[in-house]
Amino acid sequence: MPTTDNLPFRSVTFDLDGTLLDTVADLAEACRRMLAELGEPPRSEDEVCRFVGKGMAVLVERCLTHDRAPTPERLAAVIAVFQRHYTEVNGQQTRLYPGVLEGLDAWRASGLPLGVVTNKPARFTEPLLERMGLAGYFAVVVSGDTTAHKKPHPEPILHACRRLGVAPRHNLHIGDSKNDIEAAHAAGCTAFCVPYGYNEGRPVDSADCDALVSDLLAAHRLALTYLDLKHK
Repeated sequence: MPTTDNLPFRSVTFDLDGTLLDTVADLAEACRRMLAELGEPPRSEDEVCRFVGKGMAVLVERCLTHDRAPTPERLAAVIAVFQRHYTEVNGQQTRLYPGVLEGLDAWRASGLPLGVVTNKPARFTEPLLERMGLAGYFAVVVSGDTTAHKKPHPEPILHACRRLGVAPRHNLHIGDSKNDIEAAHAAGCTAFCVPYGYNEGRPVDSADCDALVSDLLAAHRLALTYLDLKHK
């Protein structure tokens, strides 16, 4: 069994929505309820999937934007409506992506401390991790309101590294979007990406990340030899 002595990284952080969990059905349902309450035109699940990535406020703003964006006052009021509905549905239709449990088990068996870095607010992140049976895997959870900035700003990942006691250059971040790649690289971390997430409707470009991996278990296998391969 690999140990921290023969792994090239000293910690691993993971994105949540689109990487560990497929949450779009719950997000779409909360959007549907929100828009129906407001008398606004509905959005399809595909649209909501494209709107996910930069946090809850941006998701709501994109749902409301047709000819023009909502005013800041209206946006703030509607975010509260969305949060009320999302509280009711959070986790009901969420599913683990294939390979997530196997990958997390492999990382945990290696002895590395693990963390979550997500743009989802903490009031929804922590109950969702508990509901999906994932909370026990993570030594630190950084949510969208833990720091002053969200991904793609590097601060959430830097905050996670500080909490984990690991220099960013020794941390591997795994996500599904350009936001994850930009945040990880700006923080000085290696960035692996999975191809099955949201990424605001755009396929992840393997040229942008350090490695494109099929799932978390494949990421673990690659990490065992990654630095050797990189320097050949």
